[in-house]
Amino acid sequence: MATPQIIKTPLPQTARIWAQMTPGDFIDGYAVHSALSPRQAMEVGLSMPNWAAALLRLRNRLVAPLGLKTEVSDSGSDALFPILHDSEDELILGTDDSHLNFRITFLRRDGRLHMGTWVHRNNWLGRVYLAVVMPFHVLIVRDSLRRIARHAPNSSAIASQPPAQ
Repeated sequence: MATPQIIKTPLPQTARIWAQMTPGDFIDGYAVHSALSPRQAMEVGLSMPNWAAALLRLRNRLVAPLGLKTEVSDSGSDALFPILHDSEDELILGTDDSHLNFRITFLRRDGRLHMGTWVHRNNWLGRVYLAVVMPFHVLIVRDSLRRIARHAPNSSAIASQPPAQ
């Protein structure tokens, strides 16, 4: 199977996370051809492979003494990735923490699935944290988009897809 073409590209201006931007904030955007809905893309993209899940477990052990969020549930105010917006064309998840605030968007536009990350660093710990995780962030996003591109919209691997009625 051919490797999907993942492109680094600014998020479309219609992405809702642009409203979060302030001077000095980090934002990135990647895109790949996909027919998945934003929710399906999130489910595929965040079903991390073992190496990424191991990195997240290591991250949680390292940051717990600093009082940073380590919960991995997808709901509730203390969750690491709570869903903040869910529409037909865009899904946003993220949270605010003491060191930084972040949002991840999955946005469907013109046959492409865009995945973008916005980060506002609240203090020196947020600046250090982002610098340390950035190489891993890029690897994880690119791997997520590779899996999204290879995933058919009606595949049974999407766990929370409701059964046909």
